[in-house]
This record gives sequence, C-alpha cells and structure tokens, in this order.
Amino acid sequence: MYQQMIFPNLAVNDLDASKKFFTELGYSINPQFSDETCASVVVSEHIVVMLLTKEKYAAFTKKTIVDSTKNTEVLLCLSAESREKVDELVDKAIAAGGTETGEKQDHGFMYGRAFDDPDGHTWEIMWMDPAAVQG
Repeated sequence: MYQQMIFPNLAVNDLDASKKFFTELGYSINPQFSDETCASVVVSEHIVVMLLTKEKYAAFTKKTIVDSTKNTEVLLCLSAESREKVDELVDKAIAAGGTETGEKQDHGFMYGRAFDDPDGHTWEIMWMDPAAVQG
C-alpha cells in the first residue's frame, strides 16, 4: 500500500552547522540525496527534511526567502511517543544549539514544547494520549 511522505524544504545559513544540529538530535543524513548544497535529514520512514543552502533554495522559488530568525513561514510539528520523549528531544535540541520557544503546553491529554533550530525554524514537539484521539 502506498504511504505518502512529506519533504519539508528549509533554507539554512550554514549547511554544515545545520547537519550537525540535526544529527545531534539523533537523525541521520542520507548521503544519496545530499551534497555541498543540501542535506537530506531522515526524521522517520515517511518524513525527510531537506536542508538547502539559500542559493539552492532560491532555485526552487521566485519568492523572497524570509529571515526565519525574524519572520515565520511555517511551524513544523512532530509527534512524540510520550511526554518524556517530548522533553528528551527538546532538551537535546537546546543542548545542540537550539532555543526553547514558547511555554510548555500541558492539557493533560496533550503535552508539548517547542524549539527554534539555529536558523530560526520553529519545531513543535507534542504528545497526545492515544485514548483521547480515539474519542
């Protein structure tokens, strides 16, 4: 059965620094789809984040590339398997050079925290109780 995938493409200021940041979070770089202008970060079987130098990113759009440290173009939200995994990933991100952003969100059945990566892209990490999802 076909499984749809998502490939968010993000413009980055320093490709090597961005690769280091995401590998410190525990993700791998797929060398088959990476070179000196881009890195393919494997988040999961169905999520691959493409980190592109601004020059490479500009080849795909006629729009202005925003400074994501001052403006936002997207909020990236990843699920986690538990509250502890939310904290673990956000704490890793902070230790690797990211910045915690916003307040913890604790609604009992749902828990989340967020961080900005070194380029200012906001990543929200959240856990939701499976019983709440099933209704």
